[in-house]
Amino acid sequence: MHDAVIGGGRSPLQPRALVARSWSRVLEAGLDPDGRHPRDPLPMDQVLARRRESPVALVIEELRAIISSVADASQFLMVVTDADGIILWREGAARVRGRADSLGFEEGAEWTEEVVGTNAIGTALAEASPVQLFSAEHFEAEQHPWYCTAAPIHDPRTGELLGIVDVSGPAMTLHPAIVALVETAVRLAESQLWRHHELRLERLRAVAAPVLASVTGPLLLVDDHGWVAHTAGIAAQARIAVPRDRRPLTVPGLGLCLPEPLGDGWLVRPAGGETRIVMTLDLTGPPAVAVSGERPWRAPLTARHAEILLLLHRAGRSGLSAAALSSRLYGDAEHVVAVRAEVSRLRRTLGGVVESQPYRISPAVEMAVLGAPAG
Repeated sequence: MHDAVIGGGRSPLQPRALVARSWSRVLEAGLDPDGRHPRDPLPMDQVLARRRESPVALVIEELRAIISSVADASQFLMVVTDADGIILWREGAARVRGRADSLGFEEGAEWTEEVVGTNAIGTALAEASPVQLFSAEHFEAEQHPWYCTAAPIHDPRTGELLGIVDVSGPAMTLHPAIVALVETAVRLAESQLWRHHELRLERLRAVAAPVLASVTGPLLLVDDHGWVAHTAGIAAQARIAVPRDRRPLTVPGLGLCLPEPLGDGWLVRPAGGETRIVMTLDLTGPPAVAVSGERPWRAPLTARHAEILLLLHRAGRSGLSAAALSSRLYGDAEHVVAVRAEVSRLRRTLGGVVESQPYRISPAVEMAVLGAPAG
């Protein structure tokens, strides 16, 4: 079936819908099923850097406890990647690790569909769902002696994809319980990630307790990612825009605020007599924004972020929906996901100057534009 379908011939059998979609994507990418596509693994120092940056590092021991404890006896490997499909951790039976090395299935290698064809890791990334592949369901002929079972792991707070947990081994050793094993490991890891989040907020509250006891008026205590640990005099909310030192931001219920560093977080409260942010979008050279006042600051912008700010400035208080902003940026309304991602990155840079639903410049911001193009 693999040879016939990929070769454009006829087959009495057809691949599963998931496999057919993946083969189609891989063929469009120009990969050769009989070729060996370059793996080019990252140097170990880059792998270690990615491990340190990955939230999955917080729960790798839990994954080892569930999966790796039976890997040697069951002749399989546990593999964990980041959201880019880069293998960061690989553990399991020594004999199987040796066979995996010959396949380029090693730490630092990228196992996306675009690089190595249909495989459980890359296809789970593409489909955003758990995947199990057996033998010739893999695109590359070299991978046919293998099975692989993979499931995405997400940040339980935001739903953001963090990586893939995969179990792989010789095809004829596949056990029916492997799917349940991987899904159970992912569920436990995500619950532990949530617990780590709660513990961080508890530690922040404990460190900030003396200061909070002496401060009056409405305020929020948030961590470095904007998650709220404590609130006083304002309706509870889960998260605000990410605070930045010397960067004013607007918070629903508090108005204009100047975040103050406190422990591993921020104390956020109204900015005294200040009622507006005076901001300039400077397009006379490399794009940048500048804020004047008692705590002035200036930040560079990407061309795309400058374009978004200019469009929102011209839209005024009515603002723009994600679809309308997509039409102005890309010429159609089909790039809503990309628009939301760009605005999210822009808000991390500017600290909540842009409001959502619809997207618009905050009423607390008085913005001028230098060097704006006509139109």
